[in-house]
Amino acid sequence: MTLLLIISCVVASFAYLSFNPLALFTKQALGDIATYTARFFPPDLSPLFLQKVWAGLLQTLAISALATVLASIASLFLALPAAGQLGPKVKAITRFLLNFLRSVPELVWAVLMVLAVGLGPFAGTLALALHTTGVLGRLFSETLENNPPQATQALRLAGASNTQAFLYGAFPGIYSQLLSYSLYRWEMNIRMATILGFVGAGGLGQILYYELSLLHEQQASTVIIAMLLLVVGVDMISNKLRREKMHSLG
Repeated sequence: MTLLLIISCVVASFAYLSFNPLALFTKQALGDIATYTARFFPPDLSPLFLQKVWAGLLQTLAISALATVLASIASLFLALPAAGQLGPKVKAITRFLLNFLRSVPELVWAVLMVLAVGLGPFAGTLALALHTTGVLGRLFSETLENNPPQATQALRLAGASNTQAFLYGAFPGIYSQLLSYSLYRWEMNIRMATILGFVGAGGLGQILYYELSLLHEQQASTVIIAMLLLVVGVDMISNKLRREKMHSLG
């Protein structure tokens, strides 16, 4: 019955949206796509433009890394109350704050931050940090809740504060999982940082938006290649850090 309901909803969605995937493979559609794609080649590899793209790439990398670090630190502080360590009322308030932070999309945060602090990477960093805090705060608190409480309780009985019990009792056992969550969010923030540039938050996205708005497809192609290389590079670094961490634990 459930499967039939799901299939019915999918079919109804196709009909409601007038969604016809076959329209993408008509002769005219394929011809238009090929014509437009050809305008992106060859990429602009002039030294002056490559220097501009390199500066944007470093800016995008810095935005994503700093936003992830700030969000991870904030999430560590919010994990304790969100996990109920400071009482049910504080837990409810903190959970509501985290839900609010992550329910607002990064692009909306970026627009608000641009209005607050102006165009540039500062706005993009704040936008990513706010949204990522909502996501990591929830993940960190759930990790803390699922962690065996014996070590933490023993420290509390010995007179340690909630913060000390967390740092010396729970944190060593959940550190690797928190690191994995943070690295995964960093990978996602790299991709999102490029998109935030479309609303003036700096980085490669802002360069891409500018070049596309002027119909400079060859320059846009260079920016897209730089985005791809950046994402691949960050994925490789993240995977290497995870493997090293698992090897050290093993």
